[in-house]
Amino acid sequence: MYTIDHIYINGQFVTPHGAEMFDLLNPSTGQLAGQVRLGDAEDARRAIAAAKASFPAFSRTTKAQRGAMLQRLHDAVLARADEAAAALVEEYGGPHNTSVARSRYTAHMFLDVKQVMDDHAYVKTINKSTVVLEPVGVVGIITPWNSSAWFIANKVATAIAAGCTVVVKPSELSARQNQILAECFHAADLPPGVVNIVNGRGDVVGAELSTHPDITKISFTGSTPVGKHIARLGVDTMKRVTLELGGKSANLILDDADFARAIPMAVAACYMNNGQACIAGSRLLVPSHRLDEVKRLAKMAAEAVVVGDPHDAAVTLGPIVTHQQYERVQHYIRTGIEEGAELVTGGLGKPAGLEAGYFVKPTVFAGVTPTMTIAKEEIFGPVLSIMRYETEEEAIAIANGTPYGLQAYISSTDLARANRVAHQLVAGRVHINGIHDDLIAPFGGFKQSGIGREFGPYGLDAYLEPKAILGEAAQYR
Repeated sequence: MYTIDHIYINGQFVTPHGAEMFDLLNPSTGQLAGQVRLGDAEDARRAIAAAKASFPAFSRTTKAQRGAMLQRLHDAVLARADEAAAALVEEYGGPHNTSVARSRYTAHMFLDVKQVMDDHAYVKTINKSTVVLEPVGVVGIITPWNSSAWFIANKVATAIAAGCTVVVKPSELSARQNQILAECFHAADLPPGVVNIVNGRGDVVGAELSTHPDITKISFTGSTPVGKHIARLGVDTMKRVTLELGGKSANLILDDADFARAIPMAVAACYMNNGQACIAGSRLLVPSHRLDEVKRLAKMAAEAVVVGDPHDAAVTLGPIVTHQQYERVQHYIRTGIEEGAELVTGGLGKPAGLEAGYFVKPTVFAGVTPTMTIAKEEIFGPVLSIMRYETEEEAIAIANGTPYGLQAYISSTDLARANRVAHQLVAGRVHINGIHDDLIAPFGGFKQSGIGREFGPYGLDAYLEPKAILGEAAQYR
């Protein structure tokens, strides 16, 4: 059993003022794996003070200086990538292959951001004026447990590129990932106070970040209800916010699609990251006259998913992160059955032989209508809802008929048609014929899926404030 009993403030690992010890369970076994000591509001205030003190000098660094820091961060994180992947498997239940890939890309993200920074114009001429993009200030970063290090790396890298200092409040469920990343930040020899990390509860450390007057901006990834609460807490100090929140993404299969390819891909889009992904394509919209074919293909694909010990390279679906989250998913499966949805495969309980951990049966429902709970609420587990439509117009209406608007998927052999439909979907990203990867393009949601964008130049702009200089001073470059 391991113990993590320090936090990272002002370039040093220090013992928290907070004394609460939080148990960390291995989701594959349900057994106690370790403990983390949680910081409190006083720890958060110490970290904020360190970031504030560091900001004036850091905000004046050059692109070349910050680029060198991002390169060192890449090197340090890549050197620990295998260890970080092992932490993902043990702590979160991430399947081995995807955990390795994600840990390596966590390192590469610093180089992506470095390239965006190098290409970004921090001084522009607009009409007769000079516009200077200046760092927004001290940023509070709050991240969830589903791939914690990946979220932290993106937000911290972008803040550094902008010239901002940060205080990170990661999920306490991801303490090992967070510890490895903190050690990488230290190894990269950043100026003291630029990056500070405080383990702690959201209603304690997160609340302090959201209300403290010296935090200028909050960047949060997590659920929509928590995002709304953070926004309310921050309004008195006029905090800038980037909120990447929940989703109930539609996967629209048009009638001319290659169903033999599109339906297994749709199952994969729903079950990604053990079903615990805000971008999961959990609503599968299909033409009514091909419903029986879709059910057959979806059943085959779901039953081909290998569930089990995430250390096994053959496994593609590991456990749910906690017992509480497991019970939440079971509640939604039970509700789907009670409300009359057709259970195609999966269902309640754990897969045979996996009773010890928090494993969920890969589940597919058909006959799901827009008014059913499983069609409206984010489940965060491997549960796919098949919904039928009669016309393309109805499909678009169903896809958009949700408070969310994070991501959508379309399958069609007619690319012109697919693009026409994509332009009508209310979603921050639309994937055509596949699950694509572009972490320079903007990422974020419409409606209750968030405010603002991350990644690439749009993400960098969210950490910068434009200042217009008019008149003779506008000759400044």
